Amino acid sequence: MTSAPERDKIMVLVAAAIVSGARQARACDAISLSERTLQRWQGEQGRVGDLRPSRIQTPKNKLTTLERQRILTVANSDEFGHLPPGQIVPRLADQGQFLGSESSFYRVLKDASQLQHRSASKPSKPRSKPRALSATAPAQIYCWDITYLPSSVRGMYFYLYLFIDLYSRKIVGWQVYDVESSARASEVIRDICERENIAPGQVTLHSDNGSPMKGFTMRAMLEQLGVMPSFSRPAVSNDNPFSEALFKTLKYQSNYPSRAFDSLAAARAWVNTFANWYNFEHRHSAIKFVTPAQRHEGIDATLLENRIKVYEAARARNPGRWSGRTRNWQPILTVHLNPEKPLHPEINKAKEFYPQIKKAA
Repeated sequence: MTSAPERDKIMVLVAAAIVSGARQARACDAISLSERTLQRWQGEQGRVGDLRPSRIQTPKNKLTTLERQRILTVANSDEFGHLPPGQIVPRLADQGQFLGSESSFYRVLKDASQLQHRSASKPSKPRSKPRALSATAPAQIYCWDITYLPSSVRGMYFYLYLFIDLYSRKIVGWQVYDVESSARASEVIRDICERENIAPGQVTLHSDNGSPMKGFTMRAMLEQLGVMPSFSRPAVSNDNPFSEALFKTLKYQSNYPSRAFDSLAAARAWVNTFANWYNFEHRHSAIKFVTPAQRHEGIDATLLENRIKVYEAARARNPGRWSGRTRNWQPILTVHLNPEKPLHPEINKAKEFYPQIKKAA
């Protein structure tokens, strides 16, 4: 239990955080203190000590030392040592034995530091968010992925390999094959680096965790070209959002074939038409409605500056049509991939007091 002097110190520090602008709830969260506990302490000021009962109650159905030892002996036996509690308990019941419930087995194993992975499959690994990346110019970060294109043969597909520049959204390379292959992907990225004059160490290539992306041939080619790989977490499509958004644009095009492609050549012809339209005609909403090719070539700033002049001139001719500022046509200078979420300002303020509060607690 927290002593009375320690409570007073904590309440003083939380009050100081509130005076500095932090909300009480945020300040309590920063030190893992319940706001309801703080309110109870404030209501008990002037009383002597903690009014909660201090005796420690022992559950009547608590396992004895002998019973816990029997559970450990059975869980580590040759017959059950490879099985989880969910498999052990029913088998014991079939043998006419009951040593404890599944949850009791789990608790005993955990207390004995034996709650380990017991099956033949590989244990799950903790996955961290991929590192945040940002691009301030073309040819710094590429994203790529593979999507299915239906063929006229049921159950068979064509595979579109699509690479885009994160900063400009330009499709810098693509190809359609009849197989998913690390070797085919390595051919495409090698062709892109040659056409775009990519120097070693210049580009980071982001993708998901598919076998073509992480295959030996692809990894060897990236190392040879000096391209730095970056990968999403397994089964997390949000880590590669730009490729996913492009695939939606592709498949929701008004001229996307309603029927499957008859041949590989037909699929390639359609994708070629789409890529030209996307790069040179499509006004992309995320880059202020300029085409990816215009942004890739660096002429988007001039176009956006002209738009600003047009709007300012229109406002000067008829100022009554605008109640505030004209449309924002300033160019997007930095594009972020998987950025870190900024903490709320009030949390930052509360954290300034956290070391003192933690020490006092």
